Amino acid sequence: MTFIPLTAPVQPHTHVVARSDLGTHEGQDVICVHDVSFAYDLRQALSHVTLHVKNGSTLGLIGPNGGGKSTLLKLMLGVLKPDEGDITVLGRSPRAACADGALVGYVPQRHVLDWTFPITVRQVVLLGLIGRKGAFGGFSRRQKQLVTETLQAVEIEPLADQPIGALSGGQQQRVFIARALVNQPRILFLDEPTTGIDQSGQEKFLVLLHTLKTKFGLTLVMVSHDLRSVIASCDRVACLNRTLHYHDRPQGLSSEVLFKVFQCDLDAVLDQHSEVHDATCCGHDRGGGVQNCGHDHRPPPAFTPLPFAPPKETR
Repeated sequence: MTFIPLTAPVQPHTHVVARSDLGTHEGQDVICVHDVSFAYDLRQALSHVTLHVKNGSTLGLIGPNGGGKSTLLKLMLGVLKPDEGDITVLGRSPRAACADGALVGYVPQRHVLDWTFPITVRQVVLLGLIGRKGAFGGFSRRQKQLVTETLQAVEIEPLADQPIGALSGGQQQRVFIARALVNQPRILFLDEPTTGIDQSGQEKFLVLLHTLKTKFGLTLVMVSHDLRSVIASCDRVACLNRTLHYHDRPQGLSSEVLFKVFQCDLDAVLDQHSEVHDATCCGHDRGGGVQNCGHDHRPPPAFTPLPFAPPKETR
């Protein structure tokens, strides 16, 4: 299977933002979020967010529930428009970039799908080509062959004629990655891709993502609550809680940053309960345990090494 890259260069641009530690960005930014704010009615969801995604990188976007991750994803996909600031995707507006299936692919959360719908794996992937049907409303032989090749790439082709609802969580995610890849995009967005997959399946899934990225020259943007998977698989991490708290390599992600971003949600993100967090989350002062909430109000512990090693930077 051969993915044909676009030859048009990304439009050069430079951003210098005084409040951002990202500094100056030129040339190779395939996604550019510049000083973006957004509110739902009177509730501020994002405030002055600036981040840039380099061509060929894997960005993990993490943060607590209600921190703005889904909102930022919708803004980058062109579903929402920012109240302030601007966003470009491959030099275009998000809506224009996403309208061209050859630029952007999207893998939604599993829980938003109806798994009882009577549709086969092959038919799901064909839906990724729905906007490219021929003049008489059908799919060409080449398009059908492309579906088969994409299923082979995600190692799910033997199940092509099985109902999508009969597959495991990990297999279903592979199918929806195939649907997103069948149009041969340059950028792949994934929304909570490891949710509903067991630990063994998650490791295999992350290996598959790395293989697909390398093989097809993809840029990946992964929104996730799973901090361990993000640090294991991403070469850049953005911590978001209404505003951007950190955007750099996962090796530099400190416990102080995580504590500031997640607060009480940090235990859930790490999938363990340390019983150590900020007393303000329980409504009383640090130490003393006056209200007997059952939690130890000490400073956050040093960040525990993860079972996966973060990718090494190549120069």
